[in-house]
Amino acid sequence: MVIIYKRVVIIFLGLFFIANLSEGCKHEESERMFNMKNVVSDYVIPRNVDVWLPPSYYSTKNKRFPVLYMHDGQNLFDTATATWGITWGIAEWVEKLSGQGKIPEVIIVGMWCTPKRYLEYMPNKPFNLLSNELQTTLIDEYGGNPLGDEYLKFIVEELKPEIDKTYKTLPDQANTFIMGSSMGGLISSYAITEYPEVFGGAACLSTHWIGSTKNGGHEVSNALVKYLTENLPSPDNHKYYFDFGTKALDSLYKPHQLKIDSVMHKAGYLQGENWMTQKFEGAEHNEYFWQKRLDIPLVFLLNN
Repeated sequence: MVIIYKRVVIIFLGLFFIANLSEGCKHEESERMFNMKNVVSDYVIPRNVDVWLPPSYYSTKNKRFPVLYMHDGQNLFDTATATWGITWGIAEWVEKLSGQGKIPEVIIVGMWCTPKRYLEYMPNKPFNLLSNELQTTLIDEYGGNPLGDEYLKFIVEELKPEIDKTYKTLPDQANTFIMGSSMGGLISSYAITEYPEVFGGAACLSTHWIGSTKNGGHEVSNALVKYLTENLPSPDNHKYYFDFGTKALDSLYKPHQLKIDSVMHKAGYLQGENWMTQKFEGAEHNEYFWQKRLDIPLVFLLNN
């Protein structure tokens, strides 16, 4: 299965990618940001996907790069598309940290969210552990059943093969990572747990363990505790990063994160080695605060 584009777009992109790769090996200076519009999937509704290439991508002919997949791609690079006008500053952080030798250069793939964001970022298996009453309440609140499994199939079965075919990636598990915030943090933790052979590390910022501010709370996080207890992959070759602030929505997360931390500890994960949980005093639930601390999960995941 490959990603299917609209007829005109697929012809253009196919020629564009081929030309780009061949020319990229010849020139130091070339385009480093690619914006793919309305990428169609067999599993989920179409969305934009951004691909950012690191500074040495074209100047190092035989070098291949790790890949970091990130949710809410519209908020990563451009203030004009960012929901609240503030980006994660991911490109600036990667250039700074790689320039300092703290992380390798990495390709960033940003999957934009859609109007079905909540459904696509809700993990199916933990949801199925909830009471029938809460399942019905959440389905009514968010307008449908979870689509987390379908969204991950889009990434793993459709998007990643195309990225690996088109760009100079290191496609193995040890060099493939996933990151997100809030519900994006929730689906990131689910992604590495469901696909431990694909992802070597996940960064989950301000993870929305409670599922909903109106409904759920401890019942949702208890379901996630049960799911992770039964499904966490080996700590030998996986990394999990979690964090939370203490203000606004983030102020709700501490007791739920402590339950997840207990699961990580019992599974043999070691704080500061293959698992990290951080609390940020005064931090709120938005891109401004995630941008400020983004260097910490980047270094933790990518510095091997």
